[in-house]
Amino acid sequence: MLETTTLRVAFGVIALTLFILFYSVTFRRTRAAYSGWWCIALVLFLVGASLYLLDGSTHQVWANPLGNAMLVAGAGSVWAAARSLRTASPSFWQLLFAPAVIAIISALDSPATNNWSGGAVFLAMMCLMFTLASFELIRLPPGFSDVRLPLAAASGLLSVFYFGRCIAFVAVGPKDPAFLAFFGSEVTTLINMVLLIAVSFSMAALSTEQVTKDLSARANQDGLTGLLNRQGFHDRATDELCRRNGAGTSVLILADLDHFKAVNDTYGHAAGDWVLQSFAAVCRTTVRPGDLVGRYGGEEFVFLLSGAGADQAQDITAEISRRLKARQAQDGITYPTVSYGVAEVRAGGQDLAKMIALADAAMYQAKANGRDTVARASDWPRTPTQ
Repeated sequence: MLETTTLRVAFGVIALTLFILFYSVTFRRTRAAYSGWWCIALVLFLVGASLYLLDGSTHQVWANPLGNAMLVAGAGSVWAAARSLRTASPSFWQLLFAPAVIAIISALDSPATNNWSGGAVFLAMMCLMFTLASFELIRLPPGFSDVRLPLAAASGLLSVFYFGRCIAFVAVGPKDPAFLAFFGSEVTTLINMVLLIAVSFSMAALSTEQVTKDLSARANQDGLTGLLNRQGFHDRATDELCRRNGAGTSVLILADLDHFKAVNDTYGHAAGDWVLQSFAAVCRTTVRPGDLVGRYGGEEFVFLLSGAGADQAQDITAEISRRLKARQAQDGITYPTVSYGVAEVRAGGQDLAKMIALADAAMYQAKANGRDTVARASDWPRTPTQ
């Protein structure tokens, strides 16, 4: 078996190489929080492993506690990277606590002569950090990424390994032949080396997935309002209707801001943009989770309410108009009223194009009825050409 020093040098070289590649290729392209944290983790692992090379020298007294702290901080950065995929990263003080504790304990445990100063606490801290990282990755939604589970498995494997090391360290000690055979420094360095490479490639794949998703989201997003654009709404709505496969009812709504041109003429185009953004914000906060909202074009907006009926759709449109009027007093701008056309489709009903055509015709009927109202596609007479 290779000696510990050779393996630690190899580990440091691999960590440095991965950092250079990951920083230059992945982080600089995405600037994502998880990419930044992984770069920090690679640097901390590199520094920590390098400090252990001073064991046996006069510098061991400070290098050993600092090496322990760097490795625990690196594991904490892995946790921060995983957590940043789901929510806000841990605070600086949360990340500093574990390395500070292990540095102090190691410094009090004869580090000048004890290569395993603070050993039990160090191993427990490493186990804890990797457990937290695995937990954060498991909590991500199933469709988040194809590499979510492999990353969680890698973190979980390290957690289990360090847990076993901690138990063996306390039970038999670091000089026991069984400990050296299964949990010695050589075995640990090899396992960390393999998983470091695997996780780095997984993180790079995750970055590629996220960039692709971001580009796709931008391509389907209206730049002014942040809602789905026309094509994005069409694609998402088509997928939703196919998913439901005719089950229950769905409602499509077309909304048009009445006399919108008067807003631009009176207050200017900047005010017109503000009105569109305000209406979009009201729509987002009013519709139900899972409902689709898009900007159909100009001052027209489109909604798909899956599993809803026309009565529920009318309640939602009334609430949107009420909230828009409430914002009018706050913003000091005379907001336009809104006309809505509602098309309801029952199980096995029309496709999306037919629904839009019906809602569009109903919306023009609402305008003909005096605007600031709702018209249902089933409530007005159709000629044979309609």
